[in-house]
This record gives sequence, structure tokens and C-alpha cells, in this order.
Amino acid sequence: MNTLSELAPSHIRSIAPYQPGKPISELARELGLDEAGIVKLASNENPLGISPLAKRAIADALASIALYPDGNAFELKQAICKKFGVQAAQIVPGNGSNDVLEIAARAFLAPGLEAIYSQHAFAVYPLVTQAVGAIGISTPAKDFGHDLQAMRVAITAKTRMVFIANPNNPTGTLLDKSELHAFLRDLPQHVLVVLDEAYDEYLSDAQKSQSIAWLSEFDNLIVTRTFSKAYGLASLRVGFALAHPAVADMMNRVRQPFNVNSVAQAAAAAALQDDDFVSRSRDLNDAGMKQMIEGLSKLGLRYIPSFGNFVSFHVPDAAAVNRKLLERGIIVRPIFAYEMPDWLRVSIGLPAENARFLQAMEEILAA
Repeated sequence: MNTLSELAPSHIRSIAPYQPGKPISELARELGLDEAGIVKLASNENPLGISPLAKRAIADALASIALYPDGNAFELKQAICKKFGVQAAQIVPGNGSNDVLEIAARAFLAPGLEAIYSQHAFAVYPLVTQAVGAIGISTPAKDFGHDLQAMRVAITAKTRMVFIANPNNPTGTLLDKSELHAFLRDLPQHVLVVLDEAYDEYLSDAQKSQSIAWLSEFDNLIVTRTFSKAYGLASLRVGFALAHPAVADMMNRVRQPFNVNSVAQAAAAAALQDDDFVSRSRDLNDAGMKQMIEGLSKLGLRYIPSFGNFVSFHVPDAAAVNRKLLERGIIVRPIFAYEMPDWLRVSIGLPAENARFLQAMEEILAA
């Protein structure tokens, strides 16, 4: 044995670590820029910040920060039950929705079993699959989104899990709710579907699926949500899964007992009560999306119509363009790792931030 890394199993050694969006502080250090002048449009964060209710809850929670959090997340579960009409036994709290994705994989996948996900879908799906030694099956995308028919054809006796992001990240595509329901109805019972709805709050009521109601129809459905996007609690890391009680029970058995800290629990429970903040966030995003796609169109850049709070666009020599944006203090997200080497993803920010990005793109393309 030549190196300590060889002590790890081969499926761990071959993992390519997830690359998050570049932090503002890192860019400032690298290029000697003033942090105050940097615009980050890379990680789909809420430019409005957080709900005033959540802010007050955070302040109140600091008084008990020396104590361990409630490992059962009772108050947060009660808030989720009230908001979505589910039972506490159906809830799996997570350290962000990434955590519940990993928990699902740990609970139901194993070496020799398979998980299916789409090309151009969230990078965490293959990561959590590989981390438990299971076999990842990537099906070809259809118009940059999920091809449900291809995913159904890929299912075998070894398949235990199908990951679906709706809306999808990083492409922003949205599945038709009737097609998604038909896909769920057609699945064999030995296959669990993880329906990742991290961007659900940015959809209109007409666009939303009935995923919560579907839980009573499909025992093999797991719905995941996050507080990192529309609720603005990205730094606190809190999300949750909803599932049949028997499925949630298995997930909670492998969940770490204090995976959601007390400040995050308090903030998330309060955030669920502030429908006005979510509505304002959605309105800002709708206006910003209009501003962004009009600007990209004016620049002659192809983009993928998005139902999230971001948009991916095609640009020649994307790596060089990304570098030039960084030099101007603007952080967007390269999506080379998603088999999209000539594309960049930009989050929707405040109007002035969107305008600054578009102005920078105009200057870069004209140079």
C-alpha cells in the first residue's frame, strides 16, 4: 500500500468533490478586490436576505446556544406539519436538503444497487450514490431537462432510487405535473423516487406539482425541500424530507442526532410563518428574471428558460468569460462539471446587480 488514501475504498477514492460557488472573501483575496464591491450571482441565494420573523427567532435562539439542539426538531416539525398538513412521523430534518439526499442514499442504497438521475441534474445525486458504493446511472437529458421515459426504461431489478430535481438545477427546467404523476404511478414498488423541490417556492401555484398530496398516494415518494433558497437561510443549513412514515423512520435511523442546530431550527420554523416574505422574494425573482433574459437576448446569447432563481446561458469560451467576470468583481457559476462546458449559470440578484452583470457581459463580448 503506497499511500494513506489507498486505505479508503475505491468508490471513495474516485469521487470528484463537489465544487461550491466561489465565496466573496476568496475572490477578494485572490484578486485583491474590495469585498464591498463584489457581486455574487453564483449560488442561487436570496438577494432579499431573510424574513424579519426569522431574524428575530435567531436573536432569541442565541440565548441557549451553549445547549445541544433538540435532536428531534420538535418545534420545526410542528411548523412543517402546520404548513404542509403532514404528520411529524413523515418528516426527516436535515442540515440543508443536501443532507437529506445523503441520508436517503445511506438508508436505501448499498453496493450492487442502482440509483438513476438525469444528465445535467444536481451534482449531489451521483456523489451520494457513489459515497455508499452504489451504481449511478445517468440518463440522457431531453432539452436540458429530465427525460422521464428514458429514466423509466433504465430501471432494473437492482434500481432502488430515482433522483428528480423539479425545477432542475443547473438548467432550470420544469416537468409537466401530469407527466410526473404518470411516471410515479408507473414505477415498481421497489423503487423510491426522491423529488428534490429546492426551488418550489419560486413557482406560481399553477406551476407547482401536488407533491405533498401525492405522498398519500405513493408510499415510495420522498419529497425534499430547503430553506437555503427562497427563505434565505443558506448559511444556517436547514432542509427536510417528507415521506411515508416507514421510509422516514429508516432515514431517521441513519440521521445524525443533532444534524440541525438550534438557531437553524428556530429560524426555519419562524420563516415558514412569513408568507409575505416568500411572496416578495418570488416577485423580485420574477422581475429579475425578466430583466436578465431580456438582457441576455439583447446580447444575442442563448439561454435555457428557467423556473428557478437562476438562468444558464451559452457563451463561447465560457471559462475565459468567467475569468473576465471575476476580474470585474462578478461571481457567476461555471457548469463545466455538468457536461455543459460552454455554459455559465447566473443567479437572479437585485436589479442593480443584474444590471451590473449584463453591462459587464456587454463589455466582455465587445472586447
